Amino acid sequence: MEQVPEKFWVVFFRRYMVMIANNKAKKINALALITGDSIGQVSSQTLSNIHVVSDVSELPIIRPLAGMNKEEIINKAKKINTYDLSIEPYEDCCSFFVPAHPSTKSKLFDIERINKNLDLNALYIETINNIEIIKLNIGDS
Repeated sequence: MEQVPEKFWVVFFRRYMVMIANNKAKKINALALITGDSIGQVSSQTLSNIHVVSDVSELPIIRPLAGMNKEEIINKAKKINTYDLSIEPYEDCCSFFVPAHPSTKSKLFDIERINKNLDLNALYIETINNIEIIKLNIGDS
């Protein structure tokens, strides 16, 4: 965080989450990642930022909620019985480190330039080695 301009924090968090998800997905022979992104719902989900985040993925990223608004997503979550889980209190990096003025139009060139000067390999490996897998059975089987 000390090496990344504050406005790009969430974009970098999301890029590294995608990298980690790719690592785990490859281990189970997954063919794609699936996210809950909804275009324009939050600053990290603008088309510019989605492009920058997606760039690090080796797998296709499927976004089934991309064109839905918040109300439609809530209704879908209730229908598939994931709504109660989704509203449970949970603290993640995004809730702790949301900058006052996040970038909504990140440029890949800028992100790559910053990333080139970072040495996060040891942190990445530590994260991969300390992932906790939780299996959830939600909705109809």
